[in-house]
Amino acid sequence: MSGARRAVLALLVLTLPLWLANPYFLHVVIMAGIFSILALSLNLLLGYTGQLSLGHAAFFGIGAYTSALLTLGPEWSFWLALPCAIALAALAGFLIGRLALKLRGAYFVLVTISFAGVIALVSVNWMELTNGPLGLPGVPAPVLGPWSLRAKRAYYYLVLAAVLLAYLVCRRLVGSRIGRAFVAIRENEALAESVGVDVTHYLVLAAVVSAAMAGMAGSLYAHYTRFVSPEVFLFGYTVTMVIMVVAGGKGTLAGPLVGAFIFTALPEALRAVTSWQWQMLTYGVLLVALVFFLPRGIVPAVRAWRVRNAP
Repeated sequence: MSGARRAVLALLVLTLPLWLANPYFLHVVIMAGIFSILALSLNLLLGYTGQLSLGHAAFFGIGAYTSALLTLGPEWSFWLALPCAIALAALAGFLIGRLALKLRGAYFVLVTISFAGVIALVSVNWMELTNGPLGLPGVPAPVLGPWSLRAKRAYYYLVLAAVLLAYLVCRRLVGSRIGRAFVAIRENEALAESVGVDVTHYLVLAAVVSAAMAGMAGSLYAHYTRFVSPEVFLFGYTVTMVIMVVAGGKGTLAGPLVGAFIFTALPEALRAVTSWQWQMLTYGVLLVALVFFLPRGIVPAVRAWRVRNAP
């Protein structure tokens, strides 16, 4: 992308709340931003190390519950609760990484699903802490000095800053020696280990960073919706993340962002034009067509098209 195009895109993103007057559309953009962080986090595992985690919603939920409980109970500031949510999700990622990443393939997938199931059961049954199925209402909006970030316009910029931070972290990682180790493990784990790559170390590192980013997304979600319930652990959230990563282009930095915005906006667009049954049918048909015609994802396909048509 040329410098002029980057400048125009940056200007559009920075001024979006000023010209996007409809609060509902701004809500969709904010949710797409939160899902962008989730997609970027999963992409570190799925796209760069080749490990499919189907329990990623657990880290999202841990971040959401941690931030909500700290701001509701001890009444901590959001700015203190956010790093705690990130740290606790990262710790969970470390523990699961140490246990599960000794396994490969279907066994790793089963362990991650089981972990998410256990965390979901805890959130439902530990009534004294989580309020069970009733959830935690009234999660306070972030406050920055004398300003409340409760309004959608203000929260948009908070989410935008978080997306930028997540993107820069991923870019820094994948562009370094660590990223090259990730790709080596994805392409040929045995060969990578034979040339001195500590496979377990790098896989655990990927799991920790991925979980920390998912925890940050969970915290932002909790303070935006102002309500947290066991629904944050639903398997559907993980499936949505996988769709965003694969359809956008796994193993690329832009792919998860593109996938997150398309597959956050698409269900909302379908809801406006058709009934629920036709929504699901249309969504499924579009997804199958996308995977069939663009098997590598949207971003790699666009890049290949630009190379073919370059003067």
